[in-house]
Amino acid sequence: MTYSDVLENKSIAVSTSHSPDMKGLGLHDEHLRDAMTEIARHTLALGAKLVYGGDLRKEGFSALLFELAARYRRDSKDSRKLGVTNYLAWPVHIRETPEHLFQVAADLEGTAELRLLDINGKDIGLAGRRDLPTRQPSEPEWTKGLSAMRLTMRQATHARIILGGVVDKFMGSMPGIAEEALYSLQGRQPIYIMGGFGGCARDVAEAIGVLEPRRVRDWRGRDRFQKFRGKSLRNGLSAEENRILASTPHVEQAIVLILRGLTKAKLHSEADHDR
Repeated sequence: MTYSDVLENKSIAVSTSHSPDMKGLGLHDEHLRDAMTEIARHTLALGAKLVYGGDLRKEGFSALLFELAARYRRDSKDSRKLGVTNYLAWPVHIRETPEHLFQVAADLEGTAELRLLDINGKDIGLAGRRDLPTRQPSEPEWTKGLSAMRLTMRQATHARIILGGVVDKFMGSMPGIAEEALYSLQGRQPIYIMGGFGGCARDVAEAIGVLEPRRVRDWRGRDRFQKFRGKSLRNGLSAEENRILASTPHVEQAIVLILRGLTKAKLHSEADHDR
């Protein structure tokens, strides 16, 4: 079995944000962006679609993925294939004007797609957003809307990769990467933890026993990981391979392990069963 056989027409969710531990590890933000770039480069080349739940800030990870998807499309033999799906949770897109959303979608046409969700995680599309007033969401809307988006993403994807991640000053019920990882674990979805950049991903690896804790950093929702162990990752890797993946700062080594795991894991999304 080849990597392309495994990843063709598969949707891989990527969970990442800036890590508070980068400086202490002797790393810079550019290292995290480079890691994201390598993940995208390999998975897109092997036929996968990358799925991300982000916003539309100019220097954010969504913008990076859009750039990589455009590059992939230029190099791809199948110019009709979209490389990236970016989910916009209700509290994220309700702050944007419909005109801006339509312009972004037009700029991405043929390269990537936007999925606008309502407060319950249902796809409303651009047309459904047209007549809604632009406003600032409430704190309960942030919590409900983000959780709903993350559950919808889990149901539509085949595996998840997590790296970095803030653990404070977050919106929602818990750090975003933690909640996305938790939904993957609960749904028995293969999950790959790149913990070499520290942050929430490293904390998750420690919380489920993949790594020994360096220091237990408390954040809301961490106790919900206690019932999971390393075998809960269901990612096709051995315990030792997961330990290496969760600790290595070397992106090339991490990519090899992720691709190895993807060839062995059972990649089924909940959406597949509905077809």
